Amino acid sequence: MKLLNRYILGQYIRQFLTVAIALVALYLLVDFIEKFDKFTQAGKSLLLALEYFSLNIPFVVDQLGPVLILLSGVISLGLLHRNNELRALKAAGIPLKMIVRPLLWGGIGCTLLALIAAQWLLPYTISATNSIWYEQVQGKVPLGIFRNGRYYFKGKEGFYSFEWPNPQVYAFKHFSYSRWNESFSVGSLIVAKWAAWDDANKRWEFREAQIQQEEGAGYKIMNIPIWQTRLPESPSDFLIPENESAELSLTGLYREIWHKESHEQRNRAWADFLGRISYLLLGMPLLLLGLPVLLLACERWGRDLSVAIPTSCGLAFVAWGAWGAMQSMAGAGYLNPIVAACGVHVVFAALGIWLLRREDQ
Repeated sequence: MKLLNRYILGQYIRQFLTVAIALVALYLLVDFIEKFDKFTQAGKSLLLALEYFSLNIPFVVDQLGPVLILLSGVISLGLLHRNNELRALKAAGIPLKMIVRPLLWGGIGCTLLALIAAQWLLPYTISATNSIWYEQVQGKVPLGIFRNGRYYFKGKEGFYSFEWPNPQVYAFKHFSYSRWNESFSVGSLIVAKWAAWDDANKRWEFREAQIQQEEGAGYKIMNIPIWQTRLPESPSDFLIPENESAELSLTGLYREIWHKESHEQRNRAWADFLGRISYLLLGMPLLLLGLPVLLLACERWGRDLSVAIPTSCGLAFVAWGAWGAMQSMAGAGYLNPIVAACGVHVVFAALGIWLLRREDQ
């Protein structure tokens, strides 16, 4: 049995590497066609472009991880069937669960590697690719940092600090803007409980604001319920990388939960953390369901890979769609983050285990 396990596991690893190389190469080719003109327009070297696309490989593998785990198992089992090895193993009295067990080990091993990469590798590579793409190619320099739940930005004339509950909306909480004079003391300070951007009039609107203005040897302080003014920067000037959350490790995402003050912010942070882990684990339930689907295709149509691969891709898209919808509902507070993280996994895994047991009878 040890020889059989090594043989099937070896098949799984070979198929995983083959599928991964093919899909990553296709992804990078499309990405290269779309972005290489930006490198040439910015006057950057081919070496920098190659560095960018090379550093982007771990992120691509991470995004394709669940479907790679699924396709590797399905193709491995399909090849066993096409070569009549599966039939010979069953004729020798080896149960189906013993045959698919090495495939499941392979899926578990790939999942563990994905978790390790998400913790230690991806934060470095994504940060590096963001730096190359935004700073060196697009010429955008980050104006600040994100620490302990707050954003800090350095503008042309002053410093901004605020909480940004929803990066899709230009509404900010606990906003402050300070200007410094030549003696490096605060010349003016704006503090507001809420701040929003009025795009129609191109100005800021503050609620429950306090304005502190230098006046002679002291300061003039005004408390204003609603106040509008123009500042040197608009929210669109604040560079927020598209993959900012991916720059955080798994432990970093977990720590961010406890830096949130409101229930809504903490719920969203829980959804981000649990959603990240659930996506990394999504390959296993897909594999559990994809294997019996292959066997059913063989029984009904006498085919294996020609039916199983499109079906597996369909399963992956259904899982992605359901997972994405549940994550959006969890982020908006309509669904418990734990239910959103586990729902697709439980349904697909339970159905797959039931079908495998049925096929093994």
